[in-house]
Amino acid sequence: MPRGRPRDAAVGRKVVETVLRLIADGATFGDLTMEGIARAAGVGKATVYRRWNGKDALLLDVLAAVDCFEPPPRFTAGSFRDHLLTAVEAIRRRGLAKRESAMLRTMLGQMQNSPELWKAYHDTVIAKRRAALARLLEHGMAIGAVRPELGADMELLIDFVTGTMLSRTTFRQGASLDEGISERVVDLILNGIAPSAGPAEP
Repeated sequence: MPRGRPRDAAVGRKVVETVLRLIADGATFGDLTMEGIARAAGVGKATVYRRWNGKDALLLDVLAAVDCFEPPPRFTAGSFRDHLLTAVEAIRRRGLAKRESAMLRTMLGQMQNSPELWKAYHDTVIAKRRAALARLLEHGMAIGAVRPELGADMELLIDFVTGTMLSRTTFRQGASLDEGISERVVDLILNGIAPSAGPAEP
């Protein structure tokens, strides 16, 4: 077996980890250069260019690595509330992870600057997580824990479930992410904001 392949794989991982570290330390995609990345990773510029033909190609591999940070939650035994809590808690934990929260904020800046890169991030990371949540909500409808008519507007329902925690982790830096907040968010989702008894005010 050729001996170079393991070394190449190790170099690739090192470069990807370097990009993630630089972003976590505050660098934007615009700040990054192939030369600077190679220098920070402690490898030659030619080594980086042999693996990636440019920065966008490298960033696509970085995005693929983001999806490996934390596997999607597994929904096995337990109540629907337990499963929903697992999903919301996963968002909270990702928000606490400096590297991933920095990547998300950086990617939001790419929506206008680089729509192709944003689409790759959406298709690689966001779409998979939303699909997992959609399956959970469909299960909730099947067991009577979620009103079945809400399935007609699944995308909006997913936004409703994820929105509160994403807002706190992404757009409100410094907002409390204490351990009990996921339970409060889930109970608010399940119970709503209307009084439990009596007609709603017009």
